[in-house]
Amino acid sequence: MSDTPQASTRPGIWRIAGQLSRTQYWLFALLGLFIPFALWTLYAASGWVDAVFMPSPWSVATRIITWLVEDDLTADTLISVYRVSAGFALSAVLALPLGLLIGAFRPVEALLEPLTDFIRYMPAVAFIPLVMLWLGIGESAKISIIFIGTFFQMVLMVAENVRLVPMAQIEAALTMGATRYEMIRLVLAQSARPAILDTLRITMGWAWTYLVVAELVAANSGLGYAILKAQRYLKTDTIFAGIILIGLIGLVMDQGFRWLHRRLYPWAQVRG
Repeated sequence: MSDTPQASTRPGIWRIAGQLSRTQYWLFALLGLFIPFALWTLYAASGWVDAVFMPSPWSVATRIITWLVEDDLTADTLISVYRVSAGFALSAVLALPLGLLIGAFRPVEALLEPLTDFIRYMPAVAFIPLVMLWLGIGESAKISIIFIGTFFQMVLMVAENVRLVPMAQIEAALTMGATRYEMIRLVLAQSARPAILDTLRITMGWAWTYLVVAELVAANSGLGYAILKAQRYLKTDTIFAGIILIGLIGLVMDQGFRWLHRRLYPWAQVRG
């Protein structure tokens, strides 16, 4: 029994909730990225599956270069980033205040949370016929699909972030005579900001997952459209290239949110 406390405080990267230096972190991150690509390379080179169904990483890299030079990859990337960013931004503008109110006031929670819970289980793809009927086939329709896929989840997550504000902070503000507006602006919103930024980071990932669905709506450009078009002609190198590019863009955005979180809220970092 006496050995247990010593073991729990023993330094090391494999200790529960242990620490990694920045160098160690990136070495593990690079290893985690390298292993799947190494296995993919070996599997593609083994000849066990036709290259039509499993192109090699080299074939995919070559396709990305060709796409960039000959097929306007830059334009496809920019229009997809615009659609995702617009749908995500619209969700955030509406979901943040609504989630804050749901988390702050029980009557608002009772009024809106069951309805939001009900709608969030409806698949966004099922709304495509209605969106096309209401908004046509322009950019607004594509942005709306991404909005539908992220808004309701974001509302509930923000509300939960607000509900997790320590009761001691609320009671202290009430004791000092804070008004409802001051409670929301200076206590709830301020205390929940780090968690809300994490919520935005997570829902940005969901926005990217709905890109291909959004570009089903009569698109003629974009990464999702290119993937769907390549499916018709069994161009699996293009499919892999599009998926990898979406993943890379999402990874860059995710790391951007993490960097912003560290810069704005260094005191909120659970692990160093």
